[in-house]
Amino acid sequence: MNTDTDADADANTDDVRGRLGLIVPSSNTTAEPEFRHWLPDEITVHGARMELESVTVDALDAMSDDAARAAELLGHADVDAVAYACTTGSLLHGPGFDAELEERLQAAAGVPAVATARSVVRALEALDAERIAVVTPYTADLDAKERDFLEASGVEVASIDGWGLEANTAIGALDADDASQQVLDSVDGVDDLDAVFVSCTNYRSLAAVEALEAKLGVPVITSNGATLWDVCGVAGLEVDLDGPGALFDRDRA
Repeated sequence: MNTDTDADADANTDDVRGRLGLIVPSSNTTAEPEFRHWLPDEITVHGARMELESVTVDALDAMSDDAARAAELLGHADVDAVAYACTTGSLLHGPGFDAELEERLQAAAGVPAVATARSVVRALEALDAERIAVVTPYTADLDAKERDFLEASGVEVASIDGWGLEANTAIGALDADDASQQVLDSVDGVDDLDAVFVSCTNYRSLAAVEALEAKLGVPVITSNGATLWDVCGVAGLEVDLDGPGALFDRDRA
């Protein structure tokens, strides 16, 4: 019997102070690493996946059918809260769909739940951001849906810029340098911004936040940043979440 290994396992279990459930599209390779990077070791992340390869309206709509089952299975892991980590997947049917999705997931998992689109709105409200610029990796039709959702939620979208990508693996290949350059290019000449939003949980962009805020002088939020901030708040975890940027200095209402 390897008592040293058993003792280590017991110690690791004792160190766990919270568990987060993360529901992601099957082709998403960014959300889990970004969550893990910015969370302390004593908070563990447990994933469930929904089928998605192309980021299109039809594919996102079909993917949402898997959400409740994924949340139910995460509930088996005794998680403290569940996050649905897909921006366009949680705003696809307009305002109200995000809140309904959170309610469905909470009922399925038996714990509090957040959905990225709603998390973004909460983050913007916490930052008192009324006029924003948005950058995305999406096609024009999804950009239009995102603009409609945000504006219906009371946010003025001064500009929105997308890469025009459909393959989620291509989105996942983008990095923080891509996000930084896209933001800087897209906001050039756009005045009186309260914040910038980098959309998509598969867009590796959290690492760009602090440098962008220093250059632009306004808060910069990302889909994963907003979701992480929101799910930790709703889970009630007593943890020092030292995430990047102004958002993580705000308490969740």
